[in-house]
Amino acid sequence: MPVGLSPSVLLLIVAALIVAGVAIGFLAGLFGVGGGAVSVPVFFEVFRFTGNTDDIAMPLAVGTSLAMIVPTAFVSAREHARRGTLDMQVLRWWILPVLMGVMIGTVIAGIADARVFQIVFMLVSGFLAIRMLLGGSSWQIADTLPGRGLLSLYGAIIGLLSALMGIGGGALSTMTLTLHGRPIHEAVSTSAGLGVLIAVPGSIGYILAGWGKPGLPHDALGYVSLLALAITLPAALTMTRYGVRMAHARSRAQLSRMFGLFLLMVSLRFTLAVVFGI
Repeated sequence: MPVGLSPSVLLLIVAALIVAGVAIGFLAGLFGVGGGAVSVPVFFEVFRFTGNTDDIAMPLAVGTSLAMIVPTAFVSAREHARRGTLDMQVLRWWILPVLMGVMIGTVIAGIADARVFQIVFMLVSGFLAIRMLLGGSSWQIADTLPGRGLLSLYGAIIGLLSALMGIGGGALSTMTLTLHGRPIHEAVSTSAGLGVLIAVPGSIGYILAGWGKPGLPHDALGYVSLLALAITLPAALTMTRYGVRMAHARSRAQLSRMFGLFLLMVSLRFTLAVVFGI
């Protein structure tokens, strides 16, 4: 991050990153997501505030978010697996198509304008918010999962969008699985495992995509900020286990509505960025 900021401003930034880490870890366990819906907008604002242009701040936020998801998704998936609700068969079917989607997404990340990321995040976050706020049994399109071909296509799309958005794909895969009749706890658990499959190649791809780019902060490894990771990660890992416990102990109806409201606010935030440039 650029130097020259006052100690009070630096303290505010560190506090914001720690709070974001708490939210990221908790959501990773609670909803089976990597926390990108929290970390991308927070990282984006922090990187912009510290003097980076949107063309640097947005891919840096996405890449740092994906790197953040690697450990949080792993811890979340391990905790869910201990409770017997993680579907390894679905993950095995998704490995190759998800990797293909992630690779395409990271290639696009290296050449795309910042508005591409913002528009993708705005549209997908808005759709997921509507799904969580209004969705019910009427949103279910089948009682069972589709054949392997269509399921693989789903995996490729989830990988592509996740790489562009800097998320672990949990919200997308949870939506996909529940639309096809999978119980919500099983969908959340399996989505946590998917986060690992997406975040590892995704973060490597963003490191390579940003390697040698001019204007990056001194602490950046490609499009991954090591300083932001170091500040945010401890709080995230601490809170992930608490999120898993709550996911298995309570009904998710009210919590899903709350998360839907958050996604709606995130979508509106990036709508302002796309439409008004703020």
